[in-house]
Amino acid sequence: MNMKRSKIIRLTLTYLVFAIMAVIIIYPLVWVFGASLTPGTSLTSSSIIPENPTWDHYKEIFNPNESLYLTWYWNTIKVSVISMLSTVITVSLMAYAFSRYRFVGRKNGLMTFLILQMIPNFAALIAIFVLANVTGLINTHLGLILIYVGGAIPMNTWLMKGYLDSIPKELDESARMDGAGHFRIFWQIVMPLAKPMIAVVAVNSFIIPFTDFILAKVILRQPEQYTLAIGLYELVSRQYGSEFTMFAAGSILIAIPIAILFLSLQKYFVSGLTAGGIKG
Repeated sequence: MNMKRSKIIRLTLTYLVFAIMAVIIIYPLVWVFGASLTPGTSLTSSSIIPENPTWDHYKEIFNPNESLYLTWYWNTIKVSVISMLSTVITVSLMAYAFSRYRFVGRKNGLMTFLILQMIPNFAALIAIFVLANVTGLINTHLGLILIYVGGAIPMNTWLMKGYLDSIPKELDESARMDGAGHFRIFWQIVMPLAKPMIAVVAVNSFIIPFTDFILAKVILRQPEQYTLAIGLYELVSRQYGSEFTMFAAGSILIAIPIAILFLSLQKYFVSGLTAGGIKG
């Protein structure tokens, strides 16, 4: 009887914690969505969902005469996808080299990555601006992509290397005995087993361009080149008014591609560890 009671208490506390966390996470999203439906430009409302909700703000942000939201959205998607693919490819190759091979400068390289990952990108804003200006990358998406990819390499390489170290090297040796080369082992043996970590790196690198403001503001100059973070900021800092409700509408739509990517990759977080072994 006591065991049954203690089990009920544990379950009750567990669900209570889950409920509190759900409220903490969901409430801001519901509040922002309600704000996006509020008429006018003020966020002041007597309830989370306004009494007279309107979809006018969503229509306005998609109207080219009202804002460049669609252009900003496309710019952000382009930068995010290219940054994600470049980061995944670069990090996977570098982590595989550090995990599987022994070469001169390996330890120094890992130590350099360890030090670099402790330094945030905005700490080198002046150096980044000067370098981008000298190379002609100011006001270009290429410059922003290179910064995102370069900034993601140190930490993600350490994470990926640690994961690849847990994959038995006997699999590589068995494949090598069957005549497989280095690239084939990397592509067909190791990478399928590393799908969970690849998914983590992909999601993290995809989200950064959606949330970054400082680096994008330093590099990009013209409104047509802005990403969403800068563009939405412009909506709330106009000279003759602040479009807070339109800002809320634009913020809600940011979550759509991130949610789609996460839902598409979530199966690899669990199943990726066994996929490569089955294929092998």
